[in-house]
Amino acid sequence: MTQYRIGIDLGGTKAEVILLSGDSQEHFRTRVPTPRGDYDGTLAVLADLVAQAEAAAGQQNIPVGVGIPGTVSRKSGQVKNANSTWLNGRTMQEDLSTLLQRPVTIMNDANCLALSEATDGAARDYENVFAVILGTGCGAGISSRRTPIAGPNGVAGEWGHNPLPWTPEHEMRRRPCYCGRMGCNETFLSGTGLSRSFELATGEQLKGHEIASRAAEGQVAAQRVLDDYMDQLARGLSNVINVLDPDVIVVGGGVSNISAIYQRVPALLPQYVFGGECDTPIVQAMHGDSSGVRGAAWLNPLD
Repeated sequence: MTQYRIGIDLGGTKAEVILLSGDSQEHFRTRVPTPRGDYDGTLAVLADLVAQAEAAAGQQNIPVGVGIPGTVSRKSGQVKNANSTWLNGRTMQEDLSTLLQRPVTIMNDANCLALSEATDGAARDYENVFAVILGTGCGAGISSRRTPIAGPNGVAGEWGHNPLPWTPEHEMRRRPCYCGRMGCNETFLSGTGLSRSFELATGEQLKGHEIASRAAEGQVAAQRVLDDYMDQLARGLSNVINVLDPDVIVVGGGVSNISAIYQRVPALLPQYVFGGECDTPIVQAMHGDSSGVRGAAWLNPLD
C-alpha cells in the first residue's frame, strides 16, 4: 500500500497538483491554467497532472482527491453549484475515475481547506473544525475528527449564502448576490464584499489589503469601513457558533491576512453568541493558499 497521496485543487483559472507522503511532506507540486469552458479539456489536464505526480513518485495508481468550487449531488452524481460553470451538470467523479482507471474522490474546495487544517495545520489539535474562505467569494467547510462533512445535500458549510444576521433591510438590498438573493454573507464578508463596502462609503474602489493599510495609517473612512467589517464578520460567525459550536474556526483566503481579525472578532463575538459568552478560537489557516490542494490529497486517508 502506497504512502503517497495526490491532491488536485481545480480552480476557475488554475489547476494545481501536489504529491504528499504520509508524514505530510511535499514531494511534487505544479500548476497549469484551467481550460475555461472546456469540460473534456479540463479532464485531460487533470489526468496529465496525475501522470506528472506519479512520475515524480515512481509509482502508479496512487489515490487521487480533487477539490472543486462546487459539489457532487448524491442524487444525480452530477456537479452542482460550481462557479466554474462548465462543470455543472457533469458526472465529473465518474468520468475522471474512468479516465484514471481508479476511484477518485471529489469534494468542495472549502471542505478541503477544513480537512487540510484539521490534519496537519492550524486546527490539528481540535476535533470539530469550521473553516471559512474569505477571498473573491465566501465559502466554508466542516471537518469532524479529520473527516470532511458534506451532508446529504452536499451543502454542509455553505455559510456564504446565508443572509448576514441582524442587518437592516435597506443594507441587504444594496448587496445583490449572484445566487439570486440579497444580503448573503458573501456580499459583505468576502474580499469583494469588503471592497464594495469601501466603494459604497467613499465612491473609491480599493482591494481589501489596501483598505487595511489605509486604516493602519489612520485614514478615517478606511477605519470606519474596517470597523464595520469586523462587526459584520462577528455577526456572521456567531450564527455558526450558535448552530454548530465548533472547537475552532479557521480563516483562509486573501482577507485572512488582515491580522486585526484575530484580536477584534473574538472580542465582538460574545455580544452576538447566545448566552453572552464565547471562547471559540479564531485562527489563520497555516497552509495559506496550499490548504485546498493539501486537503484534496487527504481526502484519501492513510490506512
